[in-house]
Amino acid sequence: MSDARIVAVGVEEEFHILDLTTRQLVPRAEEILARLDGDSFSPELLKSVVETNSAPTADLLALRANLLDLRRQLAEAAGQLGLGPAAAGTVPILDMDALDVSRDDRYQQMTEDYQIVAREQLICGAQVHVDVADRDLAMAVVAWTAPWLPMLLALSASSPYWMGADSGYASMRTLVWQRWPTAGVAGSFRTAAEYDQLIADLIKSGVISDPGMVYFDVRPSAHLPTVELRICDACPDVDNVILIAGLFRALVCQAIEEIEAGKQAPPPRAELLRAATWRAARSGLEGDLVDILGAGPVPARAMLRRLLEEVHPQLERFDDWELIDNLAEQAASRGSSAQRQRRAFARRGLLTDVADLILAETRDVPPAGAAIGVAPAVSAPDQIAPILLERYQPAGFDEIVDERGAVRPQYRAVMRTLERLGPETLDERVGARKAEQADRGIMFKVEGDVASKPFPFDIVPRIIAADDWQTLSVGLGQRVRALEAFLHDIYGERAAVADGVVPDWVVSDAPGLRHGGRAVGEETIRITTAGIDLVRGGDGGWLVLEDNLRVPSGVAYAIEGRRLAESVLPELGPPSGILRLDGVPALLHDALLAAAPPAVAGRDPVVAVLTGGPGDSAYFEHVLLAEEMGVPLVEPASLIVDDEGVHRVDGGPGGTGGKRGRVEVLYRRIDEDELFGAAGADGAPLGPALLRAIRAGLVTVANAPGNGVGDDKVVYAYVPRMVTYYLGEQPVLDDVPTYVCGDPEQCQHVLDHLDELVVKPVDGFGGSGVVIGPHAEPYQLTEVRERILADPRHWIGQEVVALSTHPTWHDSELVPCAVDLRAFVYAGAEPVVVPAALSRVAPPGSLIVNSSQGGGSKDTWIPRR
Repeated sequence: MSDARIVAVGVEEEFHILDLTTRQLVPRAEEILARLDGDSFSPELLKSVVETNSAPTADLLALRANLLDLRRQLAEAAGQLGLGPAAAGTVPILDMDALDVSRDDRYQQMTEDYQIVAREQLICGAQVHVDVADRDLAMAVVAWTAPWLPMLLALSASSPYWMGADSGYASMRTLVWQRWPTAGVAGSFRTAAEYDQLIADLIKSGVISDPGMVYFDVRPSAHLPTVELRICDACPDVDNVILIAGLFRALVCQAIEEIEAGKQAPPPRAELLRAATWRAARSGLEGDLVDILGAGPVPARAMLRRLLEEVHPQLERFDDWELIDNLAEQAASRGSSAQRQRRAFARRGLLTDVADLILAETRDVPPAGAAIGVAPAVSAPDQIAPILLERYQPAGFDEIVDERGAVRPQYRAVMRTLERLGPETLDERVGARKAEQADRGIMFKVEGDVASKPFPFDIVPRIIAADDWQTLSVGLGQRVRALEAFLHDIYGERAAVADGVVPDWVVSDAPGLRHGGRAVGEETIRITTAGIDLVRGGDGGWLVLEDNLRVPSGVAYAIEGRRLAESVLPELGPPSGILRLDGVPALLHDALLAAAPPAVAGRDPVVAVLTGGPGDSAYFEHVLLAEEMGVPLVEPASLIVDDEGVHRVDGGPGGTGGKRGRVEVLYRRIDEDELFGAAGADGAPLGPALLRAIRAGLVTVANAPGNGVGDDKVVYAYVPRMVTYYLGEQPVLDDVPTYVCGDPEQCQHVLDHLDELVVKPVDGFGGSGVVIGPHAEPYQLTEVRERILADPRHWIGQEVVALSTHPTWHDSELVPCAVDLRAFVYAGAEPVVVPAALSRVAPPGSLIVNSSQGGGSKDTWIPRR
């Protein structure tokens, strides 16, 4: 905060006084105040309310400590009398006949003048003051901050119950408050003098008796050199008060900067601002708010993220960004106090439970050293999503519901949104998603099916923690660097074999070893794109499951999954702190440009996506990536190779006439054996000529021929050794414990424990040929035993990993389904881990997540650090 102005902020909080036995509102504030310091505690209009006044400070944490101390003092003084303070806009239990107005001439006159409006002032608010010493500047600030006031009201909404019944509003206090003649939206004033004249006219009219009775939602203070925020309910959770105070100060400071720069505030219509205030009072954080400037509905949580982005520079300037960002996430995850109160009532139908919740949250002081901005893990599924999680019973590590049955903090906002939408709406959205997929051709062909069908996208997003992603990014980049070195070594001098790091038989007998791999130059990047599959085990830790270095697919489905989610389920759009996917095709294009052959010097190479055609299971992805990168999509039959390189025939497949276009980087999405065996546009086999062009440095095929040796599941077992050997580093990521059957001792272990292990063919992909011992039938174990004995080198065994599960929408309910994560690494000068990870989800009851076996995917949210 060294370069920031010292702008102090202070808070006034109002507290209802409840009898701890009956939980009823009682007129005993005077008894409590007699036990407290008069400088920080004061009476209000009704004898059932106490107000506290913080010291002004520029430090939000100091403000928080001050508010907690005031609450502690108030609770202790009240507790001695069998009473308790309740910070909420309204309280659920009261007896109007038992309440009374404070013994103060001003308050007595107000009651006489305003009658029921004063007598029913059974509400409490929280006011925030921010230093603005110049009154003309303060008046200008009022107009600038006005569009965001409904958002701050929604954050505070804590008054659903009025006169013993659910009002249907999140902030009934707002409706009660606006009965005063000078409450609500402020008008537009050019100067402080103009505002002061209005106040004088109101007093002269007899409608109000003094300047303190001007109750606009935001105003210059009547007694302090500040701008005062008055729109908010009292907040049970003190962190919500700090969040609102931090945001309001940032808005005031932003307004001052705009004003000093000579800009004019956008003039929202007062009628629209009143409507937006009503909407915030009606819905709180659980519904839509009104975008004043755009005049359209916006989900409250999206509006909150927009506000954070708006004032990010000011929050950074005051060193408040991390605190306020965390508190905003906490508020969005927990939902409004109004919603929590309704859940408390729904459990037993008792208003006393609502009062107990407010009392507990008001006096809840975290222990010393507790983290600020971290939501407590106390919410059970029946509180967060009682309908959707009623029958949800994960067997092992679940990524949303923990071992106690509580929804993990980072998923609370997601689950609340899904619960609010409900099963019927979610089913409708699934149907809309399938229809949109069909319209846009987002298809995939499952093995054994004749026709393609919509690629399964689940509606429940998966969130990867920022710290996890940081570790994964480092480990994945490390792994790809080691495998790149290994592939160059294996098709070169084979130093790792000579040094005993990798046995010779592992390489020489590898199914993916190809003679064409030696055609690739020493300086060529062999792994332009890698797809690394990861899983989470029973303890939630990450493990690498396998490496895909030939033609890894899935990134387009990750991109389209996000687009579909935002289209058919906008209420659950990822917040602003989640990495966007728009730039992924550009990252791929950059990696392909970096793969340019030596013949290209001083210019970008011509890139094309090479596909097997519409019959390919992932043809949609080939088309999308080509379109997004702005490069041609070609098939083998549209290529001609000659001494000058590779050319694309304009006439398309089978055409031999017309102008030829040079292609210097082929991003192959076709198996290399199929590619080299295919005929080109002139009918001649592509293989020999294409290998000559690669060897001559005229074209690059990405990924490089021969990369299949790195996909080998036997080679997988030696990757940790490669990291140490080639890089001189310790592996960041662990592998699944693996036994290679080409080693006699390890093979015997596999045969002795077939019913306990997962057995895989070394060159299999897409989940084909996998036998999961604990779930296999006896005949399946007999068959795989015979196959292992016939060709041991072709098989591995792995310890069973209890894959983490994730709630997945299936047959109108949430079901725990196994998930893995395919992360993508694009290699240019250095490997880049792409933010478009693909979370693949197995069908219910299965552990095979592969798309070719019927698996689907989830939108994957990766937070910015």
